Amino acid sequence: MIQKFLVKALLFPFSLLYGLGISLRDLFYRKGLLKAIAFDLPTIAVGNLSIGGAGKTPHIEYLVRLLKDYLHVATLSRGYQRKTRGYLEVTHQHTAELVGDEPLQFRRKFPEIVVTVSESRTFAIPEILGKYPQVQVILLDDAFQHRSIEPGLNILLTEFSAPYTRDFLLPSGRLREWKSGYRRADVIVVSKCPPVISETQRTEMIKELQPFAHQKVFFSYYDYLQPYYILNAGYKLTMEEDLDVLLICAIARTDYLVEYLETKVRSVEVLEYEDHHFFSKHDIGHLQKTFEEIDSKKKVIITTEKDAMRLELHHQFLQENKLPIFAIPVEVAFHFEQGPEFDEMTKQFLLDFRS
Repeated sequence: MIQKFLVKALLFPFSLLYGLGISLRDLFYRKGLLKAIAFDLPTIAVGNLSIGGAGKTPHIEYLVRLLKDYLHVATLSRGYQRKTRGYLEVTHQHTAELVGDEPLQFRRKFPEIVVTVSESRTFAIPEILGKYPQVQVILLDDAFQHRSIEPGLNILLTEFSAPYTRDFLLPSGRLREWKSGYRRADVIVVSKCPPVISETQRTEMIKELQPFAHQKVFFSYYDYLQPYYILNAGYKLTMEEDLDVLLICAIARTDYLVEYLETKVRSVEVLEYEDHHFFSKHDIGHLQKTFEEIDSKKKVIITTEKDAMRLELHHQFLQENKLPIFAIPVEVAFHFEQGPEFDEMTKQFLLDFRS
C-alpha cells in the first residue's frame, strides 16, 4: 500500500503536465481553433474517461442487437494494437493482428453489419458512406476522447467499483482526461454493477456522479452465457460445481469475471496478461504446462471472446494438443428495469435526428 502511494506521488507531476496538454486541447475546441465535425447521419459514441475495463465492447454489441434488425448498422473502431494502418473493412478472413481483437469479434458475431477500423474517424466515415450509402447509423467504439467528431449521442461508461470520480489523470491514475470531461456525455452508464444493487446504492452513486439535468444515468451489469469451444462454437460447456477452471485473459480488469466463475465452479486459477496482449508461443506453452499441472479429472480452460480472437492465432497448436479452451460470451443487461427505457431513448434519438 505504501509503495503504491509513493509511486503515485512520484508520477503526480507528470499527471499535471499531461493534464495541461488536455486542458489546452479542450480550450482550442471551445475557442474554435480546433473544430469537431458533425456528419449528416446519426453517430453514437461509446467510451469512457479511464483506460480500459469499463465494458465498451459489450455495450456496443448491445446497441448492435438493438438496431440491426431495423437499420443498416456500421461500427468504427481504431483497431487497437493491430499491425496494419489506415482504413480497413473487417472480413471473416482477417486476424486480430490485422484488424484488432474487438472489431474481429464484431465481424464474427454480426456478419450482417459493416465493421471497419481506422485511426482517423473523420476520414473513415466518408469512406464507409461512399461504399455503403445505405448505412443509417454508425457506432463509434471508444470515441469519447476523440474530439474531432461530434457524435449525435455520446454515451459515457464508468465502472461501478471504480468510477471516474475516484480516479486521477495518467500516469498516476487511469483517467485519460480530467473528470470534468463527463460534461460532454448525453448518457452515463454505470457499468459492471453487481448482480444485485439497492436503491440506496443507486442514489449514492448518482449523487457521487453529479449528472447534469440533461444526463440520464443507467446501471448495467453482465449476463454471462454458456461458454463454447473456441475451435468449434457448436460445442458448449456446462458449468458445474465440480469443475476446475484455468482462466486465461488479457483484459483490463478481471475481477468481475473471476467473481462470477467462482460462484459456478469448484476452483479458478488465473493466468493474467496486459489488456490486448498478443499471446506468444511461450505464453501458449506456459498455458499448456499450467493446465497439465492442475490435479483434477474435470478441468477446462476458459477465456473471454475478445481473448479468443488472439488465441486463435495459435489454432494449429491448440488443435494438435487438444487444449479445451472455451470462450464465455457476455451480454449487457440493465438494473431497475431500465432496459426498455435505454432502448426507447436510443430509438428516439434516431427518430429525432436531423442532419
